[in-house]
Amino acid sequence: MRIRIILSLLFATSMLFLSTASFAQVSVSIRIAPPPLPVYEQPLCPGDGYIWTPGYWAWNDDYYWVPGTWVIAPEPGFLWTPAYWGWGGNGFIFNEGYWGPSVGFYGGIDYGFGYFGHGYEGGRWENGHFSYNTTLNNVNVNIIHNVYNTRVNRPGDNRISYNGGNGGINAHATAQEEANGHERHTPPAAPQTQHALAARNDLQQRFSANHGAPPVAATPAPGVFKDRAVVPARQPATAAVHPKELPPIERPASPNTGNPKLDQRYQKQQENLIVQQNQDRLKLQQKQDQKHQQLAKQPAGQARTQQVEQQHQQQTQQLAQKHTKQIEQMQQKQPPSGGGGSRGGGGERR
Repeated sequence: MRIRIILSLLFATSMLFLSTASFAQVSVSIRIAPPPLPVYEQPLCPGDGYIWTPGYWAWNDDYYWVPGTWVIAPEPGFLWTPAYWGWGGNGFIFNEGYWGPSVGFYGGIDYGFGYFGHGYEGGRWENGHFSYNTTLNNVNVNIIHNVYNTRVNRPGDNRISYNGGNGGINAHATAQEEANGHERHTPPAAPQTQHALAARNDLQQRFSANHGAPPVAATPAPGVFKDRAVVPARQPATAAVHPKELPPIERPASPNTGNPKLDQRYQKQQENLIVQQNQDRLKLQQKQDQKHQQLAKQPAGQARTQQVEQQHQQQTQQLAQKHTKQIEQMQQKQPPSGGGGSRGGGGERR
């Protein structure tokens, strides 16, 4: 009798664990950070009731890109909470996406198209029908009439694909997102699961093959990329693996405030910044070269080499983003041309 009770408790505990894992949607832990999000255009919405689910990097001995796609919600009123990678202390943990009546926490990742880090701005349910925000979605309004037009102030624009850790998004779930996370959820629909499996089996979707620009970045419906009805990723200018592969730093336009002394001072600041940024590139390149030399001195498998290259690309991307932000900040501090020292006033991608 005691043995039967113990076995029953063990079975109940195992089922509880499986249920918790299913709804928490937490899986593998990886030491190497996922690559930056690729840049792509959203395919045309195939019909009423479809909701956009953004693409993401998944893992199977290598990162591979699961294309963004349009999916019919499993039931009216349900919204999609995207998957995301988050630092767990000893590695990056993958949190599976899910359907529910509200959008939960997805790491603060800016997936674009209404998923800007918190919540969803791309559409809403109204009287059992999904209405599309046409400023953020590619919708044919001649076919789909339940639309509205609301512009959204995007809180920045970056391609970082993970939360926490070194270089990741520094975001935490809000109290509302915590509450949303405890609502009734359902896992990805069967077409989404098949879609992800097809991406995993496509070698060209792997980072080692596409270097961050997957040949299929988005599709109009789950799995159709096997028929090549796809949207490819656009190779961004900062997709270099190493600093030496980055394009030359663009010199900002010469200041013309109408005050020669002020212009000269701003010009000097620009030159100093460019010198510093070139030094930053050189230092990072030297650091990466040393890593390559270490790999050459000791046997390294293909998986280890790929991890190092992914690390190098992450470092290069972060440096390029930092430099771009520095130039933008400098330009914002300078008055507009002809300003005489005074300040003036002044469907998206991926």
